[in-house]
Amino acid sequence: MEPAETPLVGRGHELAVLSAFVTAPEGRALVLRGEAGVGKSALVDHAARLAARASHVLVRATGVEAESELPFAGLHQCLYPLLDRTVRLEPRQHAALDVVFGRGKGEPPSVMSLGIAVLDLLSLAAAERPLTLLIDDGQWLDDASAEVCGFVARRLAAVPVKMLVALRDEVRSAFDHARLADLQVTALSEEDAGRLLELRHPRLDERVRRTVLDHARGNPLALQELPPYVAAPKPAGDLLAVPGVPLPRRLQQLYGTRIERLAPAVRAELLRGALDGAAAGRRRGRLHATRYRMRDVEPAVASGLLDVDTATGDVVFRHPLVRSAVIQLATPDQRRAAHAELSRVHRADPERHAGHLAASVVDPDEAVAAALEAAADSATRRGGAAAAVAWLTRAAELSERPADRSRRLGDAAYLAGQAALLDEAQQLLHRSAPEPGTAGSLAAVLTSAHADFVQAGAVRPAFQRLAAAIERWSDGVAQTGGGTLARAADALVTMAHYAGDPALWQRAERILDSLGDRLHPLTALYRDASAVARSGAGLRVRLEQAFAAEAHLAPWDLARLGVCASHVDVLSQYRTQLQRAVEREREAGAVSSVMTMLRMLMLDQMYSGDWQEAERTGHQALELSTAHGHVLLAYHTRAVLGQLAARQGRLGVARELQSAVDAWARPRGVGLLTQITEAIATGVALTEGDFEAAYLYAIGMTPPGSFDRHAHQIAPRALLELVEAALYSGRRDQARRHALAACEAGLPEASPRLALSAYGALAMTADDLAEATAMYARVEAHPAAGDFPFELARIRLAYGSTLRRLKEPRAARQALVPATEAFDRLGCAAWADRARAELRFAGGSQAPSAPDVAALTWQERRIAELAATGLTNKEIGERTRLSPRTVSSHLYRVFPKLGITSRAALRDALSNHAGKG
Repeated sequence: MEPAETPLVGRGHELAVLSAFVTAPEGRALVLRGEAGVGKSALVDHAARLAARASHVLVRATGVEAESELPFAGLHQCLYPLLDRTVRLEPRQHAALDVVFGRGKGEPPSVMSLGIAVLDLLSLAAAERPLTLLIDDGQWLDDASAEVCGFVARRLAAVPVKMLVALRDEVRSAFDHARLADLQVTALSEEDAGRLLELRHPRLDERVRRTVLDHARGNPLALQELPPYVAAPKPAGDLLAVPGVPLPRRLQQLYGTRIERLAPAVRAELLRGALDGAAAGRRRGRLHATRYRMRDVEPAVASGLLDVDTATGDVVFRHPLVRSAVIQLATPDQRRAAHAELSRVHRADPERHAGHLAASVVDPDEAVAAALEAAADSATRRGGAAAAVAWLTRAAELSERPADRSRRLGDAAYLAGQAALLDEAQQLLHRSAPEPGTAGSLAAVLTSAHADFVQAGAVRPAFQRLAAAIERWSDGVAQTGGGTLARAADALVTMAHYAGDPALWQRAERILDSLGDRLHPLTALYRDASAVARSGAGLRVRLEQAFAAEAHLAPWDLARLGVCASHVDVLSQYRTQLQRAVEREREAGAVSSVMTMLRMLMLDQMYSGDWQEAERTGHQALELSTAHGHVLLAYHTRAVLGQLAARQGRLGVARELQSAVDAWARPRGVGLLTQITEAIATGVALTEGDFEAAYLYAIGMTPPGSFDRHAHQIAPRALLELVEAALYSGRRDQARRHALAACEAGLPEASPRLALSAYGALAMTADDLAEATAMYARVEAHPAAGDFPFELARIRLAYGSTLRRLKEPRAARQALVPATEAFDRLGCAAWADRARAELRFAGGSQAPSAPDVAALTWQERRIAELAATGLTNKEIGERTRLSPRTVSSHLYRVFPKLGITSRAALRDALSNHAGKG
């Protein structure tokens, strides 16, 4: 027989909201907020009864503070009853859940991909009858779980799933930024408080009744717990007599008086349960194994400190304040002994084992420090760089040797810098006091140099300090901290790249060469890609090999590989990996690496013609860089936004950004950014048709015919701009010299975009029509020609103009028509007008050309035909075994080939071709 339901006094509004929430036909999410003891759990219980009566599938989870730093512990609790259904998910989604729950191996999924997997799992579970997920004490859910739950909650409208989350007001939670509907649960009115008190404690003495009402202030938990205390004789130090003590603290003290009456063995058992999160019930799984189950605690149940979970039979704490009271009443020695016992219980779980082990010792212990260092490495690779800083800091405190202590603090400081915790990084440096010649000393220099570099743009001073440290200590560091040496070498390459100073580059290369076999292969790859002229050949193969080991890469390694891929214009192949890393690291991971990855994604979107998306990505990078005080990266992002604005024809915006970046970068000697400002100005002048000004700006990046890998960082990427400016300003010899130098520097072998630019430049500057036609044919035949629509359209315009002047109007039109259409699609009004003018002179029509269906690959044709039937990208992906993003990428290439701009035009374009056939 079901126990009688306790009425909820004074909650008419809340009950009505919950009733509408549970019975609504569509999926919904709702957050209950209020102070401790205000009755949120009672409302969650009421929602559970409503859902049960409506025959919903009911899933309950409760957050506990002991697991708030264990990634995905809360999510496992939420989904544990449903995990048998994961076999019905798509393989990729099944694998994502296996990875985060420790049942499989692989790269941790992003919040988005994991959220989609969770949403699909909930949808499967709700296929036959609605599902209600109830999360109590959600403020204690680990951030990773809360972010995924928030992602899912915002997308429940289309599935019959309800999610109710109860949060305590005074505790920060990742749910705070989830933008979910909420219901504030406030204290009861005076009248309702009196009714509840009469219901729970009838026949109270009036003095006691008045005292309870005054001190409870409408808090239901206080109304239930205070009467026995108020009616009893008062001990010294009456907890109600002290003014200014918050009500939850008073209740915690009240529970403490009951705990003190228990036998030592019972209290020890309660302490182990409290420190291991026993209050949230039972869970299984290799990752975060079953919580500690308290035994022989009947006296605690009898005293009202514990309840029995009717679903599992486990004993659980009656309220989180009871658990807090148990921990606070224990002595330090008692807590350490409990943690030692729990570390043995969780020996198979590295992170949980290390956490309890670290809390069980006071004196230095190298074995414990090593366990913590391993836990930090695990947390970093799971997207928890901020948590890893805490692990490493504690590992340093427990290190037995000063060298290990300073090394670990240096690593923690570096990681804090990568997580954009620059103030914390500096504090850790001050604590490290490293011995000269150790990994700790190099880590200290690296962290301080990195801070000066990104915060103040002090490129040269930062480079000089770091270079001197590597030269002085590399031998000793290689023996005690190879990871520190690799990170320092990477930073040295970055600083040399930004400086754009031949002397600094040459010193950096001498230092890297001196390291010999100690130079990490990724650092060598990063160095070669940063100076792509004369070093670009073979980089793409090396990149493929490096990305193949993605699961073993730290976030900053992945960011540097993204930079390399961008330099050789193949980032589109790895866009998914970078996007996953951005989603994973953005909140509590390596935020500094996220800024770099976002800028690389923006460049890839800009070169591929996805300009609106590039602008959105750029503003995300700018907002993140600015918020975390990474001034250098913020100005770099502004510079790229300026390049984009020049392409878009937003010349006023481009000029403003160019001026702001130049005013900041030039006095600081940030050569890379000053060269980009020259590129912005060149692009603006070319758009306006001011070719003389364009040439003067272009030679500020590099003299014609020069691709000095040390001095002119931006020169390869601005090859086409300088050739166009020289050619159109009447300097054909300089244009020709630059085109030939590009080929001599190996640019066609370095990247597909540079190959198009080099062949296009040769076609533009050819001495005779035969050579021009041959080079132009190489452009059109290049498999990546369509991946760079702006560059391709400009080459077609230049070639068509040449043919028109040579009295070849028919051939000219064949190049000018697609150029005009491409400029129109991109929104380049000035360039489109120029192409139209050439087209008119060539006797052509301004009407768009017929769809070129024959230009589609077999895969593109198949995807286009499926999309024309109205299928979504996801549905197309299921039929073709491609990801939705890959489908989207194919369609993006299909549209310009067919001369259309939307899916709606696909059917007509394909039908017209079929009719002609």
